[in-house]
Amino acid sequence: MTDEVRVYVEEAPSQRREVVAPTDMALSLMEVLKASGYDIQATCGGMALCGTCHVEVLAGPALDEPSDDELAMLESLPVMTQGSRLSCQIRITNRLDGLVVRLMPQGT
Repeated sequence: MTDEVRVYVEEAPSQRREVVAPTDMALSLMEVLKASGYDIQATCGGMALCGTCHVEVLAGPALDEPSDDELAMLESLPVMTQGSRLSCQIRITNRLDGLVVRLMPQGT
């Protein structure tokens, strides 16, 4: 079993960037995306309080259900889709290999 997974960020239609994430550091997807250069404010530090790490899951393995706190934050955002998640609440594990996400615009 490898200690890395590949997550894909859809930057434009049919344009995906591969992000390699280690599975042995207990990182969140938000931390990995920030480290990969994506402009995510994450003003709450990953506590599901600000919604600035909002992503839409487009494809890939099934994720654990969002917590009540995550759902409450998502429902307070101006845009929420069927695949909306807070990337700070998604832990990087081997199960995430092949996940495809899109960063959601802020303030719209």
